[in-house]
This record gives sequence, structure tokens and C-alpha cells, in this order.
Amino acid sequence: MLTARLGDTVPDSHKPLTPKEYGRFAEWLRSHSLTPERLLSGDLQSLLQEWADKKITVERIQTLLDRGTALALALEKWTRAGLWVMSRSDPDYPKKLKQRLGSESPAILFGCGNRKLLNSGGLAVVGSRNASKEDLVYAGKIGELTANAGFSIISGGARGIDEAAMLGALEVDGTAVGILANGLLQACASRKYRHALRENNLVLVSPFNPEAGFNVGNAMARNKYIYCLADAALVVHSGRKGGTWNGAQENLKKSWVPLWVKPTEDSEAGNQTLIDAGALAAPENLDNTTNIDAFFKTSHNLLQNLSSPQIAQRKPFEAGSHAEKETPEKIAEEKRTPNPNDYSQMTFYHFFLHKVSPLCTQPRTTEELVEELGLKKTQLNAWLKQAVKEGHLEKLNSRPDSYRIAPQKPIPFEKAG
Repeated sequence: MLTARLGDTVPDSHKPLTPKEYGRFAEWLRSHSLTPERLLSGDLQSLLQEWADKKITVERIQTLLDRGTALALALEKWTRAGLWVMSRSDPDYPKKLKQRLGSESPAILFGCGNRKLLNSGGLAVVGSRNASKEDLVYAGKIGELTANAGFSIISGGARGIDEAAMLGALEVDGTAVGILANGLLQACASRKYRHALRENNLVLVSPFNPEAGFNVGNAMARNKYIYCLADAALVVHSGRKGGTWNGAQENLKKSWVPLWVKPTEDSEAGNQTLIDAGALAAPENLDNTTNIDAFFKTSHNLLQNLSSPQIAQRKPFEAGSHAEKETPEKIAEEKRTPNPNDYSQMTFYHFFLHKVSPLCTQPRTTEELVEELGLKKTQLNAWLKQAVKEGHLEKLNSRPDSYRIAPQKPIPFEKAG
């Protein structure tokens, strides 16, 4: 009630609290052994007699709390449409948002779809709305390769690069997280997302009114959430101003996640400037051998290196020129070949095949296998797809998707190498 914006549904002379304001107020409540719920059942003036804040006045809080009926009606409408509401105290609330943003993380999130995906991490892919055909193809391919590698795509769901990356993942049964700045209610009913939502491969969330129209301020504000939900980020195309540019600059400044940028010959783009400022150069050309894992392994190594005093004292352009040398292709080449006589180096995929074999003597749905095997759905989907391609499993023509062991196809017990 204190943070939800109801738009034009009711007169709203006092703005809802921003995440930062709510964090400040919630901290004060905790220090005085109070909860937001307690404000609804007591004398507000008495409960807040020690509260003093020029921006968050008691009158403003009272006005927001008085919207209870209007908010209840709005929530009923949204719930009927399949939306849910999540607060910071919810066990599925994204842990990365709390860790990286603290009190500035959204007090509530509206959403639809598989809320478990909010804590799965993944690769954030962002870029311009008015992107070239080449960049749209690149974004879609990144989505496909990321999904096949077992990771989620995290993006803003906007027209252009964001949407291309998300759909690229979803079209190969991968998973995606969309953090929308507007139109959540409409997006959750969209035909293009219907199958993915039904299969629990997608979650769409927004910290803003689900019926809100486009607002530049909201679009800028949500950028940080895209980066903070991810493990690494990729800018496909950025101008020298606007949402993609500002979001990338903020991430470089705050060091939430390592940033990759696709090189481009477009002289109007800001891509090279971001690389010069410390971002990593992503591979320009993609194929099925592109090592998506390297984005995440480099991210882990880079974060460790950034903690050293020598790296921390470097200027941004020095860090960028060094990082360009460490590309996914180079990291892939440096992988050591496992010792074939060491059974401890057996691939996780072959362990998966032996685990899934007895489970799939009868048809099993993806959700059942997630529960049985304790795997992230992104990783499970990638291995299921590989097992079907190799003939070890059959994908049945059913809804929801289900699998069973392929007849007369022995499961290999191979060593890595």
C-alpha cells in the first residue's frame, strides 16, 4: 500500500514511497519494533510520533494507507488476470536484488509466470529498441546459445534487442526473465509469451503498476534490476545516450556484474566507448561452438581480480584494454583435457543420463524431473534437449512437455575427454 502506484484508478495526491524511501521508513519501523501491518491496526499519529522526515510525512503515509479499498479492487483485477504480488519478505524474492541494492531494492514486485526463475541468475542481454537486422539476429542467437548452455536470459522485454534475446531462448525451450518498465498486464496475456508461461519457462515482473504506460523515468529505473538479477551482462548495441547507455554506465560504476559489449563498426554507437571504459569485448560472430560458459567463468575470475588492490587502482580504460585479450574463444582453447582414467572427471551430463534413465521408464514432465533431480530448469532443459537429440530420450507430443526413455538405446557411461 505504501509503494504501489495505482495510476489513474483513484485520485493520488501523494506519491507512493520510492524503494529508497520505503527502505528508510522500514528500517525505522524495525528499530522501533513495528511492522507495516501494525500501522493498519493502531493510531497512526501515536505510532509515528517519533518519526520525522520532511519528504515522508505522517500525512503522506496516512493518505497512502487510506487507499486500501482501491488497492484491494486493483489487486483482485490483477489476480484474476493471473498476476501475483511479491514483497521483500517473500521467500522467492530475488536474493541478488537484496544483496546488491539493499534498501533500494523494490519493496514489491508484480509478476506472472515461474517466480523461481528470479533466483536462477543468468546472462543479461540489453540493447537498442531500434536495432539493425544484424544486431537482432545476434541477440536471438545469443538467446539460443545461452539457453542451450543451461542459463537463463535476463532482459527488459522491450521491442528490439531485449525481446529478440528472450524469444531466442524461449524458442529452444530455454528460460527467460523479463523485467518490464510498463505494460505487464498486457504482456502476460500476449500470444508470444503464452507457451513459455504455460511451460514455466518464463517469468515477467515489474516494480511498477501492471497497467502503467511507457514512462522514461520508469524505464531508466528498471535498468539496474536487469543487471542485478544477472551473473554477467552483454550490451549488443548502445547509443551514446538513453536507457541502454545509462544502464551500462551505471553497472560499470557500481560493478554489479562484469559487462560484455559487442564490437560494432557503427560510428554512432557507444559500444567502443563502453569497451574503452572497462567493458569486455564480446565475440562479433556467433556459431554453435561459441563458448557461452566463458562469459560466466570470466565473470567469476574478473570479480575475484577486481578485489585486488592492483586491479582496483587501475583506470577504466586500462582494465578494458587488458580484458579485451580474454575472449570466450581464448578461454575455451585454454581448457585442459581431462584425464580419461580419472572417473572423478566424468561429465555431469552422463551422470544426468544415468539418473534420468530409471525415472523415465514412464513419461515424466519437466516439472516432475526438476523436483526429482534438484536441477535448475534451464540446465535440465539443455540436457533433455541433448538427450533427445542423441536418441536417449523421447519427447512426447503432450502438454505439458513430457519425456520417456527411448527403447533399445543404451545409456552411455563415458568418461570426459
